[in-house]
Amino acid sequence: MRRGRRERIKHPPVTSAVAPGVSGGQYKPLSDSDIKKIQSTVLDVLENIGMADPIDILKEKALERGCHINEHNRLCFPRSLVEDVIANTPKKMTFYGKTPNHDLELGGKRVHTYGGGEAVNVLEVGSDTYRPSTLNDIYDAARLVDKLDNIHAFSRLMVATEIQDQLTCDINTAYASVCGTAKHTALTFNDYTHVAPVIEMLKMIAGGEKQWFDRPFCHGGGCPVLSPLRYGRENSEVCVESVKFGAPVWIVVAPQAGATAPSALAGAVTQCVAEAIASLLLVEIVAPGHPVIVGPWPFVSDLRTGAFSGGGGEEALVSAAAAQVINHYGLVSSVAAGMTDAKVPDNQAGFEKGIAVALAALTGCNNVSESAGMVGSLMGLSFESLVIDNDMLGTVLRAVRGIEVNDETLSYDVMAEVVHGDGHYLRHPQTLNMMRSEYEYPSLSDRRDYKEWQSLGAADIRTQSAQRVKQILSSHYPELISSQADKKIRDRFPILLAAETMSAEFGRW
Repeated sequence: MRRGRRERIKHPPVTSAVAPGVSGGQYKPLSDSDIKKIQSTVLDVLENIGMADPIDILKEKALERGCHINEHNRLCFPRSLVEDVIANTPKKMTFYGKTPNHDLELGGKRVHTYGGGEAVNVLEVGSDTYRPSTLNDIYDAARLVDKLDNIHAFSRLMVATEIQDQLTCDINTAYASVCGTAKHTALTFNDYTHVAPVIEMLKMIAGGEKQWFDRPFCHGGGCPVLSPLRYGRENSEVCVESVKFGAPVWIVVAPQAGATAPSALAGAVTQCVAEAIASLLLVEIVAPGHPVIVGPWPFVSDLRTGAFSGGGGEEALVSAAAAQVINHYGLVSSVAAGMTDAKVPDNQAGFEKGIAVALAALTGCNNVSESAGMVGSLMGLSFESLVIDNDMLGTVLRAVRGIEVNDETLSYDVMAEVVHGDGHYLRHPQTLNMMRSEYEYPSLSDRRDYKEWQSLGAADIRTQSAQRVKQILSSHYPELISSQADKKIRDRFPILLAAETMSAEFGRW
């Protein structure tokens, strides 16, 4: 029996008990009555308070659809129009990977987890020192995520702080991202005029216009609202222009309770949902029927200081509630969960991330963003945390999957066989079968007994994650762009990621 146990540990199952798109919805922080009250108030906000500073194309088309400008010069949306737009927005959509094994089907209460954010710092591996993030860091983060199964898609996670020209920055962060991972990638832009050249580059990578539009493996979008209840011009224009990707447009709003949203949590959720629906209206009135990911990301303040706090129980609660409301509309949802205030991947980071991600996922959020890698209240990215969080996400997804109860899993016949036979289940065929289908095994978390752990150096999880980071980044350099396409891209665009650094021979890690 001991030998069999050792063999199972030495050779863990190849398959996993979790996969992208497990179905959530078990956790409901809001009652049906609560949701109706929030949705009614959202309609009141959009119809009576309205949104300030709509961009010209939205204002023109909205007025044609029966909207009006009130005495405060704010664009107001009739309840019937809001309800019609919600009803006609696609309820299912696909994130395409570069290869079909990375495709994600979004909709219902299917749960996907991945990172997000635009940190301006990176935590040095094996150190407590932060430094400004760079283009190489974005490329390395993409390569790391490419090897972490429970991080289902990629977002650039950091800012290339060394690049001053915004167009050059947007082109290069897109290039670094898609060179590093075959997973679907979210892109951000400083200006709407930057979308077209990036799409041109992506078509070259895909092999042509048809190949791109058959499988658009990136999407664009932004944060088109400046809370409270005012459109921001630059990001509104980016969201409208991102329709040209031929992929879903993601919209995110992030009012902060106690600062740019009411301190009452119900009020913060209501304003956040209203701003998210206003963002949906922005895209859908200009481009009816286009798939949109609706991202109400309610943030909270530590009211003692007014500072943003990403790791508290209030943040976990309002994020889950916002996801529940968007799912109730039937729209594809996104919330931020996993925004720890801890500065390093420690116990604080673990419990703050785990609780928030679990609540959002159990609610059935379609896209749990910020769920991996971020530290320091979104100001930093930790490579070690990406690896640790990958294990955490596997645990959360297993909890979301739940327990299947049927005649086979109730195991009556198995119990009868065992009590009349060996007296234990270790050699029973069900045990081997269920090992592969019923249980999720972490790749990093230490389950050895303490004597074995001590004899092998007593490394904690951060030490082990640093080793894993270096192992992956010293060897995993995916070749996702043909040499011919890469040459054309480098001839056409100001690519700053040096080709010689994109191979193991260079030895950066």
